[in-house]
Amino acid sequence: MKANNLPNDLFKPELSRRKFLWLLSACAATPALSGCATNPVTGESQFMIMSEAQEIAVDQQQAPHQFSGDYGAVQDVQLNHYLSQVGMSLAAISHRQRVPYSFRVVNANYINAYAFPGGSIAVTRGILVNLKNESELAGLLGHELGHVNARHTAERMSKGTLINLALAGAGMALGRLGENIGDMTQQLGQLGGTALLAHYSRDDERQADSLGMEYMVKANQNPHGMVGLMALLRSLSQHNASALEQMFSTHPMSDERFATAEHVANTRYAAAKGAPSHQERFLDSTANLRRLKPTIDALDQTERLMAKQQYTEAEQRAEAALKHAPRDYAALVIRAKLYLQQEKYKEAQPYLEKATGVYPTEAQAHHLLGITHLTLEKPEAALQQFQDYDKLLPGNPNTIFLQGISLENMQRKPEAAERFTAFLQQVNQGQQAQYAYQRLIEWGYVQRPAS
Repeated sequence: MKANNLPNDLFKPELSRRKFLWLLSACAATPALSGCATNPVTGESQFMIMSEAQEIAVDQQQAPHQFSGDYGAVQDVQLNHYLSQVGMSLAAISHRQRVPYSFRVVNANYINAYAFPGGSIAVTRGILVNLKNESELAGLLGHELGHVNARHTAERMSKGTLINLALAGAGMALGRLGENIGDMTQQLGQLGGTALLAHYSRDDERQADSLGMEYMVKANQNPHGMVGLMALLRSLSQHNASALEQMFSTHPMSDERFATAEHVANTRYAAAKGAPSHQERFLDSTANLRRLKPTIDALDQTERLMAKQQYTEAEQRAEAALKHAPRDYAALVIRAKLYLQQEKYKEAQPYLEKATGVYPTEAQAHHLLGITHLTLEKPEAALQQFQDYDKLLPGNPNTIFLQGISLENMQRKPEAAERFTAFLQQVNQGQQAQYAYQRLIEWGYVQRPAS
């Protein structure tokens, strides 16, 4: 298949600065325009260029990849069912009841919970093993539902689009003066948009706290569950701040939030202080997971040590985790990653093979095993793993690129060219894009651009 249909301006950025300036002022001038929407919680106008359908589409496209990055949903069907029951009891009385909500516990070991704009919500097993009762869980899920109902992510994505447009314009202008400056500005544009989307503002957090407590009280949960949740986070931040870095980067925490939750529970919702906390039901439903707490804690420490390249200590923690839970999928993948970071590919392979057997429907281990096979010069085995990954989790352009590399190493250039072309239709910047583009030129599938 020839790739002659690739556009000549494949690597040229696009920008309409006039559109950017118009969108920036449109909300104040004419609220009825598509750049604005009515907030479903406050009833006030807010800047928004994403429709609800787009929120759901982004969610469905991105959420599965994030969940896989967190080692997939736990394989405890009853635990996920329990979490869904608690979550849906809150969603049923929220401001946006038609959103297709879903809830799951993911195998990540860090302490966090997060929500995608279309209602996909995850709680890490790292935070779940630290909660004491169902009301604290309801506070956590209610908070995430608050972000979805107030459309915080969609609003920030709307603003992030405009920030990227503005900075891309600066990059184009500087690019005419010096290529390096232009590249730096483009990177700043990407980082600026990512930083905006990566965390909520303190005002967003306050509103999500308020909505979360409102929802949990309406669902007959004790409002002091939110106070307990805040107390837990405050305590962990004081005694193990590094374990909360990821959560606090997305959910800014402060003593003020704890004090506010305590005040609201004792005043506005004082009549609900006798509501049940459902501790026994919570403990029964999470019993299997709580038995894994030593493994979860050891793996959390392992990953933080890996980030610091303290491999000897990381290996000790990883081995302790596997000794306690030898068939834990996350433990197997993390142990393999520890070897991969040190370029010990043969040592990583058996852990990844075991991981794919333990959890065959989770995609991450297949992807890493494909990379391992590719590095060990086994392109046929690598291609099979990348194809398995793509069946489980389609839509990752890196997988398409790696399929192309595998096929190239197998001397199957026409098929490799097809994969590289498909990759370039999704990604047109970076080293991988340049590599794919050069291969298509060298193989005669794309004409070399005129100098």
